[in-house]
Amino acid sequence: MQLKHLKKGDLVKVTAGKEKGKTGKVLSVIKEKNRVVIEKLNMIKRHQKANAMGKGGIVDKEGSIHASNVSIMCGKCNKETRIGIKMIEDGKKVRICKKCSDILDV
Repeated sequence: MQLKHLKKGDLVKVTAGKEKGKTGKVLSVIKEKNRVVIEKLNMIKRHQKANAMGKGGIVDKEGSIHASNVSIMCGKCNKETRIGIKMIEDGKKVRICKKCSDILDV
């Protein structure tokens, strides 16, 4: 299954799990595993080995969240929504909000 409804830079709200109710921006999409990485959410600790540039230690980074546990937020109506696809006059497909019909793609 491909992830067509989420893209890098989208504003999303977490609907399930320990981060439920929080919002953030999508940093990356992992299509092979159906997961997304959201800015400042699902923080995990990783041990990093020292290299020539700096020292090592325990580093905090964002973990991934399954795509079914997030829903996209509309910028106009400021609500979580489902995605619709619409053809515009120049033949391109764009994502639209199902609630207010606003175009989500910039």
